[in-house]
Amino acid sequence: MSYIDNQRLKQIFFLLIIVFWGVLLFSELYGLFPGFLGAVTLYILCRKWMLRLVEERKWKKSVAAATLMVLSFIIILLPFGLLINMLTAKVSYAISHSSELIQGFETVNQRLQEATGFDILSETRLQRMQENLTNFLPTFLGATFNTLTAIAIMYFVLYFMLTCAREMEAGLADYIPLREENVDRLGSELKKMVIANGIGIPLIAVIQGIVALIGYFIFKVPQPVFWFVVTCFTAMLPIIGAAAVYVPMGIFLIADGHTWSGLGILIYGFAVVGASDNVFRFLLAKRIGDVHPLITVFGVIVGVSLFGFIGLIFGPLLISMFILLVQIYSNEFLSRKRQVKVVKTERSS
Repeated sequence: MSYIDNQRLKQIFFLLIIVFWGVLLFSELYGLFPGFLGAVTLYILCRKWMLRLVEERKWKKSVAAATLMVLSFIIILLPFGLLINMLTAKVSYAISHSSELIQGFETVNQRLQEATGFDILSETRLQRMQENLTNFLPTFLGATFNTLTAIAIMYFVLYFMLTCAREMEAGLADYIPLREENVDRLGSELKKMVIANGIGIPLIAVIQGIVALIGYFIFKVPQPVFWFVVTCFTAMLPIIGAAAVYVPMGIFLIADGHTWSGLGILIYGFAVVGASDNVFRFLLAKRIGDVHPLITVFGVIVGVSLFGFIGLIFGPLLISMFILLVQIYSNEFLSRKRQVKVVKTERSS
């Protein structure tokens, strides 16, 4: 009869306590998780400059960290915040004038029905649309408030990560139960993923928005800057992308009597805006890495469900990290088992 080692029982019991405690803490701090992910993302982007300022230029850690945090806010978050503010103002206006907006949809639907013979928007659908618009604003404003909270938490955590960079990395390296080569691989791959997801996806979206903005000016689309903002956000969506803006826009213009502008927007959208996505993605993939479309699709679904709007960026990052951890686990543990089996096979033969 075999007995379990007493030391092994203690180890299992202690691990169960750690796991239980970790799950309890994570469930209570779940709302702060997007801020933590943002801090990790900015830390990876700022790490090289932080170490250069402190170790080569001999800056104080607090001054260097504060400088990088201010620069990251001005370069990254401030433009993003202005775009969100513009979008929020337009959404608020649309909600407060929802009845006028629905009447406009009815007019467009009537013209489309006369031109094509199809009743696209029935009375029931228009009523549901108005109800959804009315319910959308509190959700949108709540998401904006959550984003502001995440930003505050992000910079609070980021400050301590930057000022304690070397100590934090040394501690993590000691506690991660992996070989040194896999720890190094985890760090380098994580950096590539953060740059590809945190910079690559938004950068390509902004480039598509700028290309689309040129078309909006050429074909005299009303409020082109607002539609540029909407295009930037929708360009981060997988599969549909910027087409979620220029296709309905072109159809609306045609139905509203601006046939040439509508046709021009549709042709320009598919021929130029759609092509720009492939061209710039190919050019940037060599410099900042590329994300597989399937990772983007499932990442957006998971991220938006978990974190709301900010999950457009963090969702693909989480899936990429999960795949990386599986690969490292295979390299760390399964490869050893394969080597042991090979050695046993060679000895037995």
